[in-house]
Amino acid sequence: MKSILNDWRLIIVACLTLGLAPFFPEPHIWGKIKWIVGGAVGMQPMDWFDVVLHGFPWVLLIRKIGLGII
Repeated sequence: MKSILNDWRLIIVACLTLGLAPFFPEPHIWGKIKWIVGGAVGMQPMDWFDVVLHGFPWVLLIRKIGLGII
């Protein structure tokens, strides 16, 4: 049985939905990354949780690509 964390289709769907939601005015993870690069001034624990939640699908995608190359 194929592991859920190694299923390409599920990872892609997670990146396009949870990883980018909400889509307007900009993807949520993109706004959080810009905030962190800007010094993360004023970030609360909930904001860090958002980074983990919306970033996890992208981490899985990078991991899957890395395992495919090796």
